[in-house]
Amino acid sequence: MSVNLLPFPPSSRIRWRRLDVPGHEEAHISRTDAGWLLSGEVHAEESGVDAWLRYTIKCNPAWRTLTAAVGGTVDGLPFSLVLTADGAGHWAREGIPVAELNGALDVDLGFTPATNTIPIRRLSLERGASAPVRTAWLRFPELRVEPLDQTYTREDDLRFRYDASVDGAPFIARLDTDQFGRVMRYEGLWEAELADPA
Repeated sequence: MSVNLLPFPPSSRIRWRRLDVPGHEEAHISRTDAGWLLSGEVHAEESGVDAWLRYTIKCNPAWRTLTAAVGGTVDGLPFSLVLTADGAGHWAREGIPVAELNGALDVDLGFTPATNTIPIRRLSLERGASAPVRTAWLRFPELRVEPLDQTYTREDDLRFRYDASVDGAPFIARLDTDQFGRVMRYEGLWEAELADPA
């Protein structure tokens, strides 16, 4: 019998450390009158790129992404990105429609495990169930926006499998979560050092 995720807390804080390269993140998720607000600060060094980034993501009450803003520096140079969505699969970048992202309901920022919580909460899968997900993916360290088709499978109450095809090659990772759907360990990439509430 599958155990449902617990109702998400009104305010949540989590700290991750990167497992494969230097990197760390402080993230917050809060309930708002309009839905959910995710924010975080990330430092990561990967493939010779040194990035300090901040992000804010707004989701509606059903965890469909409405806005995603990223700013900071990459190798000392300023970086900024603003994506907006209608929650029904239509996207714009800096106000200009991006047709190739049509059908995406979630944003996936490639430098943080925080965005994995969005489809995990939105889908609310039963144990053993799978669902396809299309995301507006910000690749890292390339920092290029493109669509990415993924599959989430709930293998156990607190374990998910993430499948995607990146540049024609399969990418599979195990996501261990807590009872709220926050990622505690992203196989090979991230591990939580602090989670509040525990």
